[in-house]
Amino acid sequence: MKLQQDIDIFAEEIDPEVRESVYGTSKLKISKRADILSKDFEDANVVRKMAGLVKQHTIENLPKYLAQAEESFTRNGVVVHWAADGEEANQIVLDIMKKRNARKVVKSKSMVTEETHLVPFLEKNGMEAVETDLGEYIVQIDGDTPSHIVTPIIHKNRRQVGRSFEREGLGPYSEDPETLTNMARVHLRQKYLDADVGITGANFVVAESGRIAIVTNEGNARFSMAATKTHIAMVGIEKLVPRDEDLGLMLSILSRSSTGQRITVYTQFISGPKVEAQEEGPEEMHVIFLDNGRSDVLASDCREILRCIRCGACLNTCPVYRQTSGHAYRAVYPGPVGSVLSPLINRHGFAPLADLPKASSLCGACQEVCPVNIPIPDLLVRLRNKGKTEEAERASINTPGFGVWAMAASSPSIWKSGLTMGNALNWVPKALLSVEPSARSWQKTRDLPEFKGGDFRAWLKERKRGKQ
Repeated sequence: MKLQQDIDIFAEEIDPEVRESVYGTSKLKISKRADILSKDFEDANVVRKMAGLVKQHTIENLPKYLAQAEESFTRNGVVVHWAADGEEANQIVLDIMKKRNARKVVKSKSMVTEETHLVPFLEKNGMEAVETDLGEYIVQIDGDTPSHIVTPIIHKNRRQVGRSFEREGLGPYSEDPETLTNMARVHLRQKYLDADVGITGANFVVAESGRIAIVTNEGNARFSMAATKTHIAMVGIEKLVPRDEDLGLMLSILSRSSTGQRITVYTQFISGPKVEAQEEGPEEMHVIFLDNGRSDVLASDCREILRCIRCGACLNTCPVYRQTSGHAYRAVYPGPVGSVLSPLINRHGFAPLADLPKASSLCGACQEVCPVNIPIPDLLVRLRNKGKTEEAERASINTPGFGVWAMAASSPSIWKSGLTMGNALNWVPKALLSVEPSARSWQKTRDLPEFKGGDFRAWLKERKRGKQ
């Protein structure tokens, strides 16, 4: 019940401007997605199922394709690193920077670096790290966190952005999107030129060719590599596809599902550092493959979640997400996909986020829009069962009250005495709930059923007397 209470409070107390921004933007994206898929594909479900099969094949054969990818990258002059967790991945980045005597980093949008908290780590170690995606940059200067996989500031509007830019000295207050974008462009352009290292993620990694694919609408990934001498790509091990020809399928469904575009403005294919024939570009390239719990997910009955290509469509269509925004989920990955993935890869174990799978109506809309056909509702049910099982196990070990219950239930006289107190159930729970703030919010929209028991034994006793 705890998460439901938390989300009720979050939804009730959320700023109306935030709810309006989240609901309006997510609704528009889902509408654009449906429109372009119906125009471009005779049967979009066939494409979704095909993409799902490609990704499922990849994760079922992940060791093979990871080895192939390492071989291909090495052949292309890329240095490959393996990180068991976020701390190791961050340390690899820091070690590369120290070896290069680098102090300044520009970073394009990457959920996996949000997962490892890379930017705070680098800043703590004396580095200047700047987010260059416009949404991520606004989150950074506001000391905020992203609330959407694709649209980090879906919870903000242009008035809030204008105030943030004015506060940071980027220019006078404005609500005009073009003006605000130009302010950021002027500010960030010098950051690109001054940076020593450019850090990106990767939307896809091709095992066959050792090529990464990066898609953006702002070009910040391209700028992050243009003037820097070192390019570091941090990638989750599940981002692989077997062949170059698979990219045609994956890119077509990613952009349509994510932003309702046939293709994003910038689509880059990067095979390694610059070669002699190239005048510009990074002199060295590193790829960091991050596990961070993914191997455990692969070994579980929820491995299908590793198909996810981070399009955000399931967030946009989810009625719970639309009312609460991503911050209600208390994790890097929000929405339906986060309700499955976040508890499974949480560094503190499953239990602290075991309630997230309950943040769903199980309406099935998330699976209907998923471009790789992940059975998210089924996975949520499996995790609910996992949470219930582990909760019961903890209760059997840590709750001595069950001994008292067993004694009462095995003694007819004690049990009968207890039943006479049944009517107290009509007021005791309500009195207890009224003490807890989150429970008070819960009671505003719910009523406990009235206790009507306690008369059966009296009725049966009178019935027996009548027959005598």
